[in-house]
Amino acid sequence: MVRDINSVLVIGGGTMGSQIAAACAAAGRSVLILELDAALARRAVDRALATAQSDEEKAQLARHIQSGILKDRQGEIGSYDWLCEAIDEDLQAKRTLFAQLEPLRRDGSVVSTNTSGILLREITGGVPERLRRDIAVTHFFNPVRVMRLLEIVAGPETRAEARDTLAAFCRDALGKGIVYAKDTVNFIGNRIGCFWILSGLHKAQPYLTAGLSMEKIDALMGAPVGLPSTGLYGLVDLIGLDVMNHIGENLAVNLPAGDAGSAYTRFPAGEKALLARGQLGRKTGGGFYRVRKAADGSKTKEVFDVEANGWRPAAAVELAPRHARADTLLFSDDPEGRFAWDLMGGTLLYAAGLIPEISDDIFGIDRAMRWGFAWKKGPFELLDEIGPARVIERVRGAGQQVPRMLAALDSAHAATFYRDGEYLGLDGVYRSLPPE
Repeated sequence: MVRDINSVLVIGGGTMGSQIAAACAAAGRSVLILELDAALARRAVDRALATAQSDEEKAQLARHIQSGILKDRQGEIGSYDWLCEAIDEDLQAKRTLFAQLEPLRRDGSVVSTNTSGILLREITGGVPERLRRDIAVTHFFNPVRVMRLLEIVAGPETRAEARDTLAAFCRDALGKGIVYAKDTVNFIGNRIGCFWILSGLHKAQPYLTAGLSMEKIDALMGAPVGLPSTGLYGLVDLIGLDVMNHIGENLAVNLPAGDAGSAYTRFPAGEKALLARGQLGRKTGGGFYRVRKAADGSKTKEVFDVEANGWRPAAAVELAPRHARADTLLFSDDPEGRFAWDLMGGTLLYAAGLIPEISDDIFGIDRAMRWGFAWKKGPFELLDEIGPARVIERVRGAGQQVPRMLAALDSAHAATFYRDGEYLGLDGVYRSLPPE
């Protein structure tokens, strides 16, 4: 049975916690943000109010959001329907907090830990059974009020009622697109998206050395394959080299043995040098790209050429017609096509091998990439566009093993992963596609 969530307690009012609180308040729910001290609590409310799109909405958020100090308001914890922990990404800190909260919450209240990569089983190891029944991971994407994706991870003991209550509220009241992920490193979106980024930094190196420019690489990894215009290097600038380095370190420790991503968790030499000198991206005024403003107000975009180890003016890029579409680009026998196959093709093959490890269904992976990384088509939708049979033929021609989901399609003698409102399962059977 799905229950209503009318009140939300958010513990931790930082970037994510304040945005989650704002989203719940905008949906008309009563929200209490608890922090360690009064100054942090006030800043949390200010952050939440800053997300308002109008004066009217700001007033609504102010009416619905309270804040306080955790140690002073423990007696109120039992009155909230959903306890959302959103403190720093620190395993021990989360475990300590839940040990404090568990005796104070009421029986049956829904609990979530908001994290982008800490495994639920690590957080809940040794906690009381009552908490294990009511807790799930919520991985909201930043900014919370803009990004549609919400990954939910339930544990083996999580009650269906708790999981479904949380999902229904976040879908219906907060407008989120729900994807159910497995309790695996980086869940779904970041597992594939970060593989694409980190492997891209490595796979681009020989092409850069051979003369393919960074601007050309970003142009190829944009509109032609249905990805945002930032491309590869522009996306790293947006995220920050320091963040990507931290993600790589986490993956190095937690990826399963033999995972293809293990080869790319450490930066290439050029990116290591940028990181070491603090050239992290937009947050530091420049990473791979920067914009210089002249005295007359004119602006010039520059590129940091990793090969030459210096800045130069960014060049305009015009793609040949065969490079403007995924189905021709990935099969072009030229440097552009070979790079696109190495990176985008490699990512599609990687995703096709992750069923059922990170998701039981292909549509969960596709929706995660569309809603969380702004891909126009998810990996299996893109495979349908370029032709799965062509991909299988190319993989076999290279003497490589066909990834699990592509092998399932081939065994079922199916032409595409999706057809007429249905999707293909790992067992080779088509089923009705759930609504988005």
